[in-house]
Amino acid sequence: MQKNELLATKVEHISIADFNAIPIIEQYEKTAFQARNLARAAKIYDAMLADKSCAIILCLAGSLFSAGLKKIVLDLVQNNMIDAIVSTGAIIVDQDFFEGLGFSHYQGTPFINDHDLMEKNIDRIYDTYIDEDQLRECDMTIAKIADSLEPAPHSSQQFINAMGKYLSDNNLGNDSVVKAAYEKKLPIFVPAFSDCSAGFGLAYHQWARQNKPKVTIDSVKDFLDLTKIKVASKETGLFMIGGGVPKNFAQDITVAAEIIGKDVGMHKYAVQITVADERDGALSGSTLKEAHSWGKVDENFEQMVFSEATIALPLIASYAYHKKNWRKRSAKEFNLII
Repeated sequence: MQKNELLATKVEHISIADFNAIPIIEQYEKTAFQARNLARAAKIYDAMLADKSCAIILCLAGSLFSAGLKKIVLDLVQNNMIDAIVSTGAIIVDQDFFEGLGFSHYQGTPFINDHDLMEKNIDRIYDTYIDEDQLRECDMTIAKIADSLEPAPHSSQQFINAMGKYLSDNNLGNDSVVKAAYEKKLPIFVPAFSDCSAGFGLAYHQWARQNKPKVTIDSVKDFLDLTKIKVASKETGLFMIGGGVPKNFAQDITVAAEIIGKDVGMHKYAVQITVADERDGALSGSTLKEAHSWGKVDENFEQMVFSEATIALPLIASYAYHKKNWRKRSAKEFNLII
């Protein structure tokens, strides 16, 4: 097959406004296993939305936007259903910003000759494809943005805010989470910012500037700024999709607040969707009950859901959207306090 034949069918994004998950969640509540866990998680997330004192932090890990979940997060941002995002770099840069520039992800198959894909400059994410040539354009756009900034340390949140401004100034990315967050003054943190297309762009920026002052990324500022959000909020809730660095980064701010002398308490609410196992002691599968032993998550409103994100997230988000408690919330605009 030719490259254009392989990159023919675009991944389309799920809309939570187009279906109402309340009936199925209410039926799940009366069943068992992960269906009942998912129903409880949906109700906990809705409780976060109903709690006017609660700031909601969405944590994202995995290939979520490339798989069709971008519009769900976009709806959460635009409808004040979350107040901050902590994410892996690939989701924010290689997937959201990449599509904001006008590119797409495509439906594919894992049952293919990967060497053939490599020779055609097609990258595979399980059963989706992405054009490597277009990714290089994304890399160089990141370098261009870095060149436009003051050659000094910037947090990932500050740099992503500049990415949102770039899309806005150039009338791009009307369906971009990065652009919507910029317009809503909602912070996005990527603790491992170099571990994605941004890393290639920033590496090029620093290499090209040689001994001249250059842009660097200050992840400690990210951590302190997210801690400031915890301090400024009476209560906090975590809505975690996947695990990895975003999960631990967001959980740790309760301890960081204590270390800087602020008594803020644990995260009142916490939900995690994951397929990771806890038995090997790994972070992604560590339970929220375990996090309580570290003083990070309270015990009353926490729920693990052992399910794949493309199945579980649309159901939970649709349930909360159609319950309409988000209509009582307003944008917290945390970018103004950090």
